Amino acid sequence: MENSEGVKIESTVVTEEPLISALDIALFVVIITVAYFWYFKRDKQSSSSEKKPYTIQPSSLSSIEQTSNSPFIKKLKSTGRSLVVFYGSQTGTAEEFAGRIAKEGARYKMKGMVADPEECDMADLVEMKEIQKSLAIFCIATYGEGDPTDNAMDFYEWLQSGDADLEGLNYAVFGLGNKTYEHYNEIAIYIDQRLEELGATRVHEIGLGDDDANIEDDFVSWKEKLWESVCSHYGIEETGEESNIRQYKLVDCSEVLPERIFSGEISRLKSYENQRFPSDVKNPYLSKIAVNRELHKSGDRSCMHIEFDIDGSKMRYDTGDHVAVYPKNSSELVDKIGELLNADLDAVFSLLNTDEESSKKHPFPCPCTYRTALTYYLDITSNPRTHIMKELIEYASDPKDQEKLKLMASSTPEGKKEFHEWILRDNRNIVHILEDLPSVKPDLDHLCELLPRLQCRYYSISSSPKVYPKSIHITAVLVNYTTSTNRVNKGVATNLLAQLIPTNDELPQPTIPIYSRRSQFRLPPKSQTPIIMIGPGTGLAPFRGFIQERDYARKEGREIGEMVLYFGCRKKDEDFIYENELQEYVANGTLTKLHLAFSRDQPEKKYVTHLLEQNADELWNIIGEKSGHLYVCGDARSMAKDVHSIIVKVVMEKGQMTNSQALNYVKKMEQQKRYSADVWS
Repeated sequence: MENSEGVKIESTVVTEEPLISALDIALFVVIITVAYFWYFKRDKQSSSSEKKPYTIQPSSLSSIEQTSNSPFIKKLKSTGRSLVVFYGSQTGTAEEFAGRIAKEGARYKMKGMVADPEECDMADLVEMKEIQKSLAIFCIATYGEGDPTDNAMDFYEWLQSGDADLEGLNYAVFGLGNKTYEHYNEIAIYIDQRLEELGATRVHEIGLGDDDANIEDDFVSWKEKLWESVCSHYGIEETGEESNIRQYKLVDCSEVLPERIFSGEISRLKSYENQRFPSDVKNPYLSKIAVNRELHKSGDRSCMHIEFDIDGSKMRYDTGDHVAVYPKNSSELVDKIGELLNADLDAVFSLLNTDEESSKKHPFPCPCTYRTALTYYLDITSNPRTHIMKELIEYASDPKDQEKLKLMASSTPEGKKEFHEWILRDNRNIVHILEDLPSVKPDLDHLCELLPRLQCRYYSISSSPKVYPKSIHITAVLVNYTTSTNRVNKGVATNLLAQLIPTNDELPQPTIPIYSRRSQFRLPPKSQTPIIMIGPGTGLAPFRGFIQERDYARKEGREIGEMVLYFGCRKKDEDFIYENELQEYVANGTLTKLHLAFSRDQPEKKYVTHLLEQNADELWNIIGEKSGHLYVCGDARSMAKDVHSIIVKVVMEKGQMTNSQALNYVKKMEQQKRYSADVWS
């Protein structure tokens, strides 16, 4: 007979004696024991392989190495490395910068590695002093309202609560932030100061990158001065080697069986065919599109109301949370790259790390086809950074193209200006560069190594789980614009979503990978607490969920507080989204007041900020006299800043405070989560 693993087990057959002998019993017990042990061991191995599938970080990478669960300090010592670059990254940029620093370390006789603080015991930093001429660099992004990124949270909390002696640790910090946000680079600044307080030695002053301006320029300028400080601190000299070292080598996988080839999965092979729970950043849920309808009534712009079906997914979300959507690049752009490089996009390949010590074997799921890599894994629509310009130089056969790339890759004022104008201002992506510099023909596998990872897109959830427990709603404006070179650039996620229209027949419904992410944007614990919501345009999205939740409470017979909404759009008859819903909430008493600003329905433009200034008494009554909550959602660059200024002014005037007192009052509101913002730039 055979057991469940296909292992043959011989059984003893008794033919002459009616009773089983002791020997027979002993043999039977041995056989059963062996079979059970064999089955249990195989089952355990199988379970282990299921729990630890091939995984990758879903972000842009050019890393020297990613640490595994083994102590990073042990890996540094065993591999003769002295440089470790930690990253706190939410979108992949900090991780990319970390990789570039680690790679350049070789030019200064400092062999480097990249490390994710979430996967390291950061208490081991105390042992860095045992490594000669060691250096720890931190590329740290500030996320949300002055929060650490998800993967840096534990490290941040360790620094806050710990009192480790870090004397002998040499360090430098580069922060990634955005000046349109109030808490600009707050986490990087804290880490830089805290490390010094714990006894560490700052080798180079902190760098503050501004993503609202040119964070690439900020990073390159800081990095150049960093290495000058490193050379001075350690008494070393640059080797002068400028050669571009490949981090991954090409492996032909044409003989790999089809079932072993990735076809767009984020992490685990065949994960969309065999869904597992819970869903998260590495394991998204393949959701059906239940509803996709246009919200704008007229005009040349589009705003979509989309509902993701999560019935049976075990996904949970709270009102105010975000949903991540995993997009894919358009086939038109992917085909264009294949055409420009005369490449077979259906060839199956793998990129294998040249560093055998690295726990990160591939830059994205491998093996796969080039078409899959360019469609699902690589960002081909954003502006490439200067290090890509540098790597493309060797592939330019025309001296003019070569010189242009050299100029843009340089850190000279002329080079920075050219990069800013030709790449950033004209909004060129890698496809445009290959089109406009026709002699540049990089090897496709090298291009796949260079390009950053395609990121998921986050949207504020515009529904309440109390009302819609089996679906997640979003409100998304279709991104579509013409550049100065007369090219039409399209938003990767929104243009994909626009095509996913559910049908009314028996055909399979369109699907897209998603997962929900927690937010600090929350309704007050008590439903009686009054609130003010300020959300022009798609900033209305989370407030739709807030109103639904309060309406649900009202229908249950619970007392609800005042709900005041400030909403603005261009024209009432064009882009007043969810108009009927909002008017119904006003009629049934859930929405106490609805203040509307239609900026282009009259000669002089009218915005929600104008309405706020006009309603100072109402604002103070809720946030001052009744200790209510105030929420802002939308554009961080201008609207959110203007709202903040108006609130401070109202507090000064109606609360009879000085400017300093009013600022402190608003600051206290923020600390108490009575003033919350969910904004983007």
